[in-house]
Amino acid sequence: MDPRLITAVIVVVGVPAVLVGYIVATEQLLRIFPERVQPRIRPWLWLAPALAFLFVYLIYPTIGTAVRSLQDQLGTRFVGLANYAWFFSDNSTLHALKNNVIWVVLLTALTVGLGLVIAVLVDRVRYEPVAKSVIFLPLAISATAASVIWLFMFAYQPPGAPQTGTLNAALAPLGVGPVPWLIISNFSFNTILLVVVMAWMWTGFCMVIISAALKGINPELLEAARVDGATEWQVFRNILLPLLTPTLAVVSTTMIITALKAFDIVYVMTNGNFDTQVIANAMYQEMFNFDDFGRGSAMAIVLMLAIIPVMAVNIRRFQAQEAIR
Repeated sequence: MDPRLITAVIVVVGVPAVLVGYIVATEQLLRIFPERVQPRIRPWLWLAPALAFLFVYLIYPTIGTAVRSLQDQLGTRFVGLANYAWFFSDNSTLHALKNNVIWVVLLTALTVGLGLVIAVLVDRVRYEPVAKSVIFLPLAISATAASVIWLFMFAYQPPGAPQTGTLNAALAPLGVGPVPWLIISNFSFNTILLVVVMAWMWTGFCMVIISAALKGINPELLEAARVDGATEWQVFRNILLPLLTPTLAVVSTTMIITALKAFDIVYVMTNGNFDTQVIANAMYQEMFNFDDFGRGSAMAIVLMLAIIPVMAVNIRRFQAQEAIR
């Protein structure tokens, strides 16, 4: 029998059957306990599968990675913090860290800024759904596909040769020579180009979230301000922007985490060459190109520690908002 057919049967029949069986078994198990105790036990029984998956696929690997980061390349002996000392003293990893800072600042500014501007502008036009769909469309494709598309955009041929890259082909009629877009060594220009690709993908996401928050603002409040003589800029600065601040904070947090984890675009377009290295790609290379899982694990832990404070701030803001409600 075709293995794909067996897999399909398991997915279509087996998974629902397991779910139904677990529900029945849970309710049968609850009958053992007194009725006054059942309401306190039932939530934990329902959460048990999710908690088990969380432990197996997240907590346990994280603990294993932390332990592995304290070991040598072969994992045969503990070396303490030597891998972390290497990370913060090696020029290549420090350069990757600097590029990640560029990613965080620039990607967040571009996506949130453009998303806010577009959400406000298209909110008052008749073709709003069409405009939003077009802008959101890049997020529907994978980062790998987006990278391939932009590789054709940035493609470079020597002067005199036919330019196959879209940007250089467009510059040729203007008398501008072909530009080697991704191999310029000038103030991390190549990294900025990669950030632009990611911003092209994620601006639509920010726009949709901000637009949803914008729709929740009472239009009578805006009309009252306009009747009182407020200009559109004053309405935006003094009413819209303060009311959108919580949403902007959440979206910014999401984009910061996305920037810290940047990998796909760098791996496909440059593989970290031409001064575009980032922590995630360097971690991958240490593990699978150089077979040094100790250093690679240390880089993974550093990346995780960089993300935790951002998540903590977001959780605190969410809790503060819930307390107000």
